[in-house]
Amino acid sequence: MIIVMTERATEEQIAAVAAFLDRLGFPAQRSTGARRTVLGVLGPTSGLDDRILRTMAGVAEVVRISEPWRLAGRADHPGNTVVDLGDGVLIGGEEIVLMAGPCAVEDEGALEQVAAAVRAAGARVLRGGAWKPRTSPYSFQGLGEPALRLLKRAAERHGLKVVTEVMHPADIPLVCEVADLIQVGARNMQNFSLLKDLARARRPVLLKRGPAATLEEWLLAAEYLLMGGNPSVVLCERGIRSFDGSSRNTLDLGIVPAVKQLSHLPVIVDPSHGTGVRDRVAPMAAAAIAAGADGVLIEVHHSPAEARSDGAQSITPEQFAELAGRIRLIAAAVGRTAEPEAAAVRRGRFARG
Repeated sequence: MIIVMTERATEEQIAAVAAFLDRLGFPAQRSTGARRTVLGVLGPTSGLDDRILRTMAGVAEVVRISEPWRLAGRADHPGNTVVDLGDGVLIGGEEIVLMAGPCAVEDEGALEQVAAAVRAAGARVLRGGAWKPRTSPYSFQGLGEPALRLLKRAAERHGLKVVTEVMHPADIPLVCEVADLIQVGARNMQNFSLLKDLARARRPVLLKRGPAATLEEWLLAAEYLLMGGNPSVVLCERGIRSFDGSSRNTLDLGIVPAVKQLSHLPVIVDPSHGTGVRDRVAPMAAAAIAAGADGVLIEVHHSPAEARSDGAQSITPEQFAELAGRIRLIAAAVGRTAEPEAAAVRRGRFARG
């Protein structure tokens, strides 16, 4: 970190800033030029609040040399992280991973129908909410624990992995019995108690971006998981709130290459929540893959008009199959694959070579 003093900063002001840093355990190195004095701070400064320094008399600018997300950043981890869900399902590798299923688990028959359809179309992970955080307390809140049992049975029957959300730290052990990938919903992105407990759970975590979260806030939330000892973190862009009411959220696809530049963590995109409009899900999913996403999370329902949660943004199994075909073409165009078998063959070939 570098603290640049103003041209008119007095010796007393410079000394006050240096003494403040020293009290916090950050001794500063002083460099005085013809017009300005600069104080340099070495070492990990993520715990040092820039805002306090900027308000001190004589300070013109505070510049960070390294990012505050040390574990999520590329400085010490230049390669890409690949999160292994088991049975060859790797997020962040060559394969584009398709995750699909209903917003909320409603009943066994409907879940079975969707699970069979998305697996046939190439999905690797079955999504479905057991507990649903809803804006209105009168909306369907999910089936709870029985939904977890239904997810497990459907996934096992069709050779799928499971991603589902946990909302309360007390439910983590229960969810870990079913989920191969535990989702932290957008509203819980900065629920730091939950993140700390999930870090100790040692189960891969899907961390959704908050509805008004900056890129820095998102990566710092991931830092909680990594710092706590969980290296298997997948980031999920799901749209941010904006002034435009034509869609549920603004799906920020520009964040995908931005995150990829700063962080080694894999990134997937949720165009269902990102748009909230069924007809926009497929185009934005395709665009996400072209932008560099490692997978997509799609809401699929056998009868969207009758869905108890998010029917307006759910696509049908037939539409998902069409989308999966389109994603396979785009994946090939950007040097990747959405064919699990092809990815497995190539992994084996590289391993032998």
